[in-house]
Parts: sequence; C-alpha cells; structure tokens
Amino acid sequence: MDSIKPLRIIENRAAPNCRRVRIFLAEKGIEIPYDQIDIMAGDHFKTEYKEKVGTYRVPVLELSDGSFLTESIAICRFFEMEKPEIPLFGRTQLEISLVEMWQRRMEFELLWPIAFVLRHGNPKMTVLEDQCEAWSVANRPRVLVGLETLNKQLTHNQFIVGSNFSVADITAIVAVNFLRTIRVEIPKHLEFLLNWKATVSQRSSIGA
Repeated sequence: MDSIKPLRIIENRAAPNCRRVRIFLAEKGIEIPYDQIDIMAGDHFKTEYKEKVGTYRVPVLELSDGSFLTESIAICRFFEMEKPEIPLFGRTQLEISLVEMWQRRMEFELLWPIAFVLRHGNPKMTVLEDQCEAWSVANRPRVLVGLETLNKQLTHNQFIVGSNFSVADITAIVAVNFLRTIRVEIPKHLEFLLNWKATVSQRSSIGA
C-alpha cells in the first residue's frame, strides 16, 4: 500500500451506508476513529461540510494527504487493499465478478427501494429529501421482489456468492435489517432468506 494513510471516518452510525463500512471493517479487524455527524439535523448539507469533503453524503474517509474518499463501497475497496488476506470482494476471477454483480443487485433491488419507501414516505425524512409520496408507494412492491430474488439466490448457497461471506452479504444484511424502518417483515415462506439472516446475524461484525 502507498504512503497515504486512513485517518478517520465521518459518519452517522445509524445510516445504512455507514453500517456497511462498519461491518466491513469489523470483518477485516481494522480499527479507525469515527466522528459522528447529525444527518437528521442536516449537518451534512452545510456549506462547510460539502466544500470540505466534496459531497453531502456519508460516510467519508479522511486520508493523510488531506483528501476525502466518499461512497461506502469505494471506502471498502480502499481497506480491501490494506488488508487483502481477508478477501470480501472475492477470491477468483469469477467470484470477484459475481460478488460485484450481487452487491449491485442488493443495492438496486433491495437497499435503495427500502430507502425510497422511507425517505419519500415518512414525514420525518423531509430534512433529507424533497419527498414524492408516489415514489414511496411505487417502491413497496419492489422491496418484496428484492426479498424474493435474494431468497432464490440463497436456495443452494450458504452465502450470497457460494460458501464465502462477502460484501454482497454485508449490503444485503444491512438492507434486510433496514426493513424495520418501513415496518416490513420477511415473509415466512422465504425460508432460505430467514435462515441466512439468522446465520449472518450471529457474526460479531453485525453489531459493530
């Protein structure tokens, strides 16, 4: 790894993208200071924050050269290079590609639909979103389709991509746990998904 070192992560601990990074680093056994920012107070929309980090998003990784790295998966990739001996983005050419594919599917087909239901349907989220109630309504059935997709993939797999826990599982468990914010439970007939959730939830990293 080059001479640029990670200094701290600016985050909101409850936010799903921040949860993804926390779980990833816990799986790697990497410790780093965390500074909290109050997104429900709109602190990440302040001019000084955006001018410093280049975006209004969290989490943000501050680096020793004075730069800032944003986007949760980009931050995870930075640390994957720092500690590659615990691979969470895959091991072989095919596995790496499948992890990338399923990580993106879990974002687009599950995590984001849940977030859209919440951010556009809950009046408390007006601080974060110019709300469109119809978009919240439209995404509710998409959440259930995403759960069905995940259950099908787990029919013959211990984890989402075979026998190895990966960043795709991290995105998925964060999304599944995020269901509580929209008062949705996993349907009981999705047995493979329920079993996977029970197994993954036992990992110590999930409580990071």
